[in-house]
Amino acid sequence: MSDPSTTASGQSNQYLQRAYKLKDADEARDLYDEWATSYDHDLRASDYESPQRTVDAVVANISDIAGTIKILDAGCGTGLVGECFASSKLAGRCTVDGKDLSNSMVEVARAKGVYRDLEVANLNERLNHADGSYHVVTCTGTLTKGHVGATVFKEFARVTSMGGIIVATVHDEIFESNGYQSEVKSLAARNVMEIVSTDDFGIVKGQTKGGRMVVLRKL
Repeated sequence: MSDPSTTASGQSNQYLQRAYKLKDADEARDLYDEWATSYDHDLRASDYESPQRTVDAVVANISDIAGTIKILDAGCGTGLVGECFASSKLAGRCTVDGKDLSNSMVEVARAKGVYRDLEVANLNERLNHADGSYHVVTCTGTLTKGHVGATVFKEFARVTSMGGIIVATVHDEIFESNGYQSEVKSLAARNVMEIVSTDDFGIVKGQTKGGRMVVLRKL
């Protein structure tokens, strides 16, 4: 998970520059393991708003669900999205599971006590869940410079239940060029997912552009 691009400085900016040059999962794991202890501080200092905006989009688009709402936070990082769910209208009505490539990030998230289950996992590989396991799948700040490929949307769709939603942020500059847009359109064309929206949104406070908030509904 890494998003801010304009307001970071110092060591945090060095981490961001490395994040935008990642070539594979091994490089990503090494970077985020190193960054984990200061990650929350660095992003909050940058007025990072993607986690809250992701949760707001879930609240705005989720259908009425009887019983507990099961949420998968894919690329959960240090648990910023989980914290937002814990203070949202869904608090007490949902369980949140998290997956991230970095064990160090997962341990920071675990300490917050806002996740039911946490697992170290590579999002470029098949998710360890049965079809239709979750009412909601979120992915925030992970689809940035392409180290997680566009086909991840197929896996998100697979583990989403009928009528459930995917809410994912994608950097605007790679939304089309790295195949995310075409993957989303393909899922819609095959009547797997309905495209609810792919609107521009501001990644940090004061911005209105920079990212795409992709909201899909399982058909």
